[in-house]
Amino acid sequence: QVQLVEPGGGKVHTGESLRLSCAASGYTFTDYDFAWFRQVPGKEREGVSVIGGMVVVRTEYANFAKGRFTITRDDAKVTVYLRMDNLKPEDPATYYCARSKTHCSVRTLNPTWYDHWGQGTQVTVST
Repeated sequence: QVQLVEPGGGKVHTGESLRLSCAASGYTFTDYDFAWFRQVPGKEREGVSVIGGMVVVRTEYANFAKGRFTITRDDAKVTVYLRMDNLKPEDPATYYCARSKTHCSVRTLNPTWYDHWGQGTQVTVST
């Protein structure tokens, strides 16, 4: 059974940092792309960052995430992380991790490419 579990999230102040984690199980971890998305009520889910590749690991970021967010993965722990630095008032959302549908690493931030999702974790940023 494929599972993505996201402990973490939390409440921080503007300018502070937070690290999200996503623990995977049920398949060969390195065969798939993993991405983080976020969503606020009333808006579409938007891509944040993606990581993929079996031998050469590559990442992609949404423009708003470049320079502030870092996606990594720990193959031994079967976990993907999203470190968010310099959090801004526009960053609060429910953050989701997701696994790609296929083994082909395309590192897209299109949510239709992903078929397994975590339950979401809330990030709150206060001024």
